[in-house]
Amino acid sequence: MIERGLHPDFPPAVLEEIAGLDEVRRFGGDGVRDLRKLPWFSIDNDDTRDLDQLTFAEPLGADIADIRLLVAIADVDALVPQESDTDRHAGHNTVSVYTPARIFPMLPERLSTGLTSLHEGEDRLAVVVEMRVDPDGSVPEATLFRAAVHNHVRLTYNAVAAWLEGNGQMPEGAKKVEGQLRLQDQAAERLRLRRHERGALRFETVRTRPVIENGRVRALEEDRKNRAKELIEDFMLAANSATASFLEQRGYPSIRRLVRSPARWPRIVDIAAQLGDTLPEEPEPAALSRFLERRRAADPDAFPELSLSVLKLLGSGEYTVDLPGQPAPGHFGLAAEDYTHATAPNRRYPDLVTQRLVKAALSGRPAPYEPAVLEELARWCTRKEDDARRVERQVNKSAAALLLADRIGETFDAIVTGASEKGTWVRTCRHPVEGRLTRGHQDLDVGDRVRVKLVSVNVERGFIDFSSR
Repeated sequence: MIERGLHPDFPPAVLEEIAGLDEVRRFGGDGVRDLRKLPWFSIDNDDTRDLDQLTFAEPLGADIADIRLLVAIADVDALVPQESDTDRHAGHNTVSVYTPARIFPMLPERLSTGLTSLHEGEDRLAVVVEMRVDPDGSVPEATLFRAAVHNHVRLTYNAVAAWLEGNGQMPEGAKKVEGQLRLQDQAAERLRLRRHERGALRFETVRTRPVIENGRVRALEEDRKNRAKELIEDFMLAANSATASFLEQRGYPSIRRLVRSPARWPRIVDIAAQLGDTLPEEPEPAALSRFLERRRAADPDAFPELSLSVLKLLGSGEYTVDLPGQPAPGHFGLAAEDYTHATAPNRRYPDLVTQRLVKAALSGRPAPYEPAVLEELARWCTRKEDDARRVERQVNKSAAALLLADRIGETFDAIVTGASEKGTWVRTCRHPVEGRLTRGHQDLDVGDRVRVKLVSVNVERGFIDFSSR
């Protein structure tokens, strides 16, 4: 953390500031609607404690032609004022850093996993995104407002997914929101299909996380997408787009999240050609989306590797600023021109900035940030997010190096994930571990398959070295 310019601990001024905070117990006035009786619920990871979102849906009409969808986002700004000591610390790191050894939250745990987390059985303030989802998945109407909410049931991804997919029992506590779950699943499917029709890209990558027991790395556990994760992802994407449009329509600036048109598009075209398919010479999201869907159907087992290659070639995302009256920057991977980050203010600073802009727009106040300040924030958040991801990757690699230390000399099937003058990186296929290719890397490019041998590991630095000879 320190090497990357991130603060691993909270300074005394922040701890003193939050020590005097208490729960917000008054929920009336100031345009705050009391929606605590609605059957809100959360779906998240089993071990997540910083709950940012709740959801609710209801049919509009007897035939469920339209669905009213509400996404409640924790009102973090209510307890983290702009320019407070807590805000300045959050604005430096800009993101929570999740490593298998330790979590470094953007906000002190008394806030992120306590007073601002949408815990089951607790009343909380929220900013609500209300959307009408049509049968074709379009969202012709959306609005935002402040509300008091109550999490009636806390559910988890794996349990909900198993039930929705017919592979498990109904999760504990889910009976009272069974109708909600099925309706929300339907709304999510509509949103997903519509997004893909517009050219949004659908990937399937295999991620791993180290399993640590009694201070020792026991295994690498696969973390795949499932139906419940896709449901929440679909809702968050829709809420983020609705928030960006809301700010633009009211003449307020916003921080946008985007992936620019890929510079390495010719390599993506080459990979498609090697698979007997074609892509246009110029980057086109819809064409790439159709190609990916064809490959998913033709070879589902190999699709995660293809997804990984295309993701690496698309490049990483960045933050930029959209000013009123100027063309909005687009997100290539989502085939969207209106996209911000607004749904995770407990753990991402751009989301907290967006929340302040939304609350200013709702109350008719001037934007709390000047355009020049937003521009600097966008650049800083992009930089620090990259620093945070590097910390996470290094600690994950250290954990993997511990696990692989007694497997020097073994060979693995791998795929090239990075190739530049700085070096060539590969990722093993069966149990994904990424490392550097120190020998035999000539003429290899992203997406190439190669047989590699593990030659060395350095646990402290998180180095895993392979050779292809």
